[in-house]
Amino acid sequence: MHREKNGKNESISTKRRVVSAAENICMYIAVGITALLLIGLLCYIFYRGLPHISWELLSKEPSVIRGITGILPNILNTLYIVLFTLIIVLPLGVGAAIYLNEYAKNKKLVKIIEFATETLSGIPSIIYGLVGMLFFVQFCSLGTSLMAGALTLVIVTLPTIIRTTQESLKTVPQSYREGSLALGAGKWHMIRTVVLPSSVNGIVTGCILAVGRIVGESAALLYTAGVANNIMGIIEAAEPASAGSTLTIALYMYAKERGEFDVAFAIAAILLILTFVINIAAKLAGRKLKK
Repeated sequence: MHREKNGKNESISTKRRVVSAAENICMYIAVGITALLLIGLLCYIFYRGLPHISWELLSKEPSVIRGITGILPNILNTLYIVLFTLIIVLPLGVGAAIYLNEYAKNKKLVKIIEFATETLSGIPSIIYGLVGMLFFVQFCSLGTSLMAGALTLVIVTLPTIIRTTQESLKTVPQSYREGSLALGAGKWHMIRTVVLPSSVNGIVTGCILAVGRIVGESAALLYTAGVANNIMGIIEAAEPASAGSTLTIALYMYAKERGEFDVAFAIAAILLILTFVINIAAKLAGRKLKK
């Protein structure tokens, strides 16, 4: 009997080892394929784009008459769009997540709102562009402008900020809240000094995801921000009817309308570098806020 049991245990352990080894192999293959695709894509874009990046491209305004190809207005417009959108969406998204996780008592309402945010995050961006054109551009009389584009992107990125912040707040141990309240802190003081610092990594992650969505968005901005290539200051960019195209729109125009793929790849490389720099800045800001 003992021999039979030992034989069965050995066969079961052998099967488990084989299954575990197969799972590990499949996992490593999947990770390797993903890494190779990412590295290959980045290398190809930089290989095609970096040789065509020049100071003239980065520092001048485009002019067909003078034969100048420049993307300075597009770089500035991209930074304006990112700035305006984050200024509006971060307080709204973080505040909504705090209310849903810390203050809301009606669990059914919370589930409905969570379902709505998840649904909004899956809607194609072209639909957001049409809604932004009808509401912000026409109904609110903002015209085709950077501010109309930023407000449209607020709606696009708001579900991401809410969900990532909410999930980060849920990871904070309940004992932190109870200990703070037991020491006499008010609820808002407890949230501000204990909960938010403990969940700052999730908030920064949501900010990075939002920046990636903002920088890479084109369909929604075609209908709301426009395709103008004018150099504007930050005050001028915030005014109604101040149209401007971002880097993604410029990439589309050069690749699709003009067939200048060298410039398009150069813009793609600049977009990757810009996104990388913004992500590093957000990470550093998150570390300082946590301290």
